[in-house]
Amino acid sequence: MQKLPIDADYLKTTLLELLAIPSPTGLTDEIVHYTGAKLDALGVAYELTRRGTIRAILRRNLPERRRTNPACAIVAHLDTLGAMVREIKPSGRLSLMPVGTWSSRWAEGGRVTLFTDAGRERGSVLPLMASGHVYNEAIDSQPVNWDQLELRIDAPIASAGEAKARGIQVGDFVAFDAAPEVLENGYIVSRHLDDKAGVAAVLAALKAVVDSKATVPMNCHLVFTLTEEVGSGARAVIESDVSEVIGVDIGPVATGQGAHEMGVTIPLMDSAGPHDYHLTRRLLKLCEDHDIPSHRDVFRFYHSDASAAVNAGHDVRTALLCFGADASHGYERTHLSGLVNLAELLVLYIQSGPTIASDRERWVDSVEGFSHQLDAEQLARADTPLPDANELVRPGETAAADEEKGGA
Repeated sequence: MQKLPIDADYLKTTLLELLAIPSPTGLTDEIVHYTGAKLDALGVAYELTRRGTIRAILRRNLPERRRTNPACAIVAHLDTLGAMVREIKPSGRLSLMPVGTWSSRWAEGGRVTLFTDAGRERGSVLPLMASGHVYNEAIDSQPVNWDQLELRIDAPIASAGEAKARGIQVGDFVAFDAAPEVLENGYIVSRHLDDKAGVAAVLAALKAVVDSKATVPMNCHLVFTLTEEVGSGARAVIESDVSEVIGVDIGPVATGQGAHEMGVTIPLMDSAGPHDYHLTRRLLKLCEDHDIPSHRDVFRFYHSDASAAVNAGHDVRTALLCFGADASHGYERTHLSGLVNLAELLVLYIQSGPTIASDRERWVDSVEGFSHQLDAEQLARADTPLPDANELVRPGETAAADEEKGGA
């Protein structure tokens, strides 16, 4: 196992290309075509589900020595947040329903593309009271929710009939511009880094493994899902031979959180519960042994592809590897060095083999040889001896009784 160099330019270029392709959940065919082409260029075989979830397989390249060998899965999602037309108002403006879970506060002022069945329109998402010259201070007191927003299309539309005449309908998708900016100091600011930055890191890691012809001790499934933002994600795409699932996603940076824009963030728990004890600590140890900065965290309001796999009933160990990003589900900011660190850790993991040897079998017939999370010293009994209560409350009587027994 070796720490391989990551092509940072490839990672950055791939990220910007991903951000250029709109892919709100439900409108993901084009991002699937792009990702398939990237895998073709790397020479990695893949297959698609009916809806387009991609499963590439990096094949084991060690001699077969055992009857069975488990596989691992690394999962990142191609879908992003977005919106859908809920209503065409009499004014010709459009009410929206969010695709994914995100605050209308981040939608205000967004430049968007609306995709009709026959074309597209450009527009802006505005609060109902958008002009201080008209509404004065009331613009600051209106509520913050999706009912307080409307989409203004940049076309001569002043009625519902005119909107419909342009082909606009309820159910049309709305994609928010990513508006990425890559700074010379390494910071990257954009919408939709969740999870296109994660996808770029996975592809960069895959490129490093393929280019170096590194040892791959077990089949590794590189899975790119399409519905993570609406909760399903990897529920139906984990094969029975997979024993470990690594989710790759955003790590929210905020006061009270351990996530950081530099290095790799490894959460030990999220809303679905704790991730696997052995797998998470193995990943932390890989970081320690190979000088990759890492940060432990616990996420309170967070679900991922890894937890979706477990919730679907898959008997797999899970862990989550994150790039830290400030203002998640908004104008997110991360750092290129953290994405490189994430790719470096993924490369090491791909070379490392199963976390627990017995995971080669789905069932074992005895606890003998099964893993331990606590060693003997941790489990040692630690009783605190207590004094005789009679000595505390009847000291005189106790002494007399002892003397009488001694005299007898």
